[in-house]
Amino acid sequence: MDAAIMFVAAAILLAIAGYAQYRIRFHTVASRTGMLRGILALIGIAFGYVTTAASGAKGLTALFAFLAGFGIVHVPAAIILLFKSLRREGKS
Repeated sequence: MDAAIMFVAAAILLAIAGYAQYRIRFHTVASRTGMLRGILALIGIAFGYVTTAASGAKGLTALFAFLAGFGIVHVPAAIILLFKSLRREGKS
C-alpha cells in the first residue's frame, strides 16, 4: 500500500514540477531561465535525496520518495507561475 500512495504522490508532484519547468521560460528573462531551472532542479535533487534517506524506504518505494521530494520543491514556483499566467503578466 505504501508504494501505491507514494506512486500517486510522485506522479502528481512530477506533473507539477513539469508545469513549473515549462512555464519558467514564459515568465523570466531569457538570460535567467537556464540558471533558474538549474537551481530549482539541484534543490529538487537534494530534497529528493534527503526525503529518501529520511524515509528509510527500500526499492521502488525509495524511488517514489525521491521523485516526490523532487517534485515538492517545485510547488511554490508552480503556484507563483500559475498566478502570473492567470494575470497575464510578462517576463520579470
